[in-house]
Amino acid sequence: MSSSSGSSSSEDSLSRAEELLARLEAARGELEQLSEQEDASPERALEILNELSELAKAVEEELERAKRAAEADAASP
Repeated sequence: MSSSSGSSSSEDSLSRAEELLARLEAARGELEQLSEQEDASPERALEILNELSELAKAVEEELERAKRAAEADAASP
């Protein structure tokens, strides 16, 4: 039964990572639009860059969780 919980855990992490990647892509798109505006706010650009950094870190953490869960699942009998 532990194998299904490990699989579920890795699937949950992958699902969260996909959601975070979608948010990251949306923020990247917003930054791209902002860069095309002549009166773009540098402060807003910095906010988006900070958001991108935080989202990228969160994606990396979720992928690491998924990897650990999959490895634990593979190691259990």
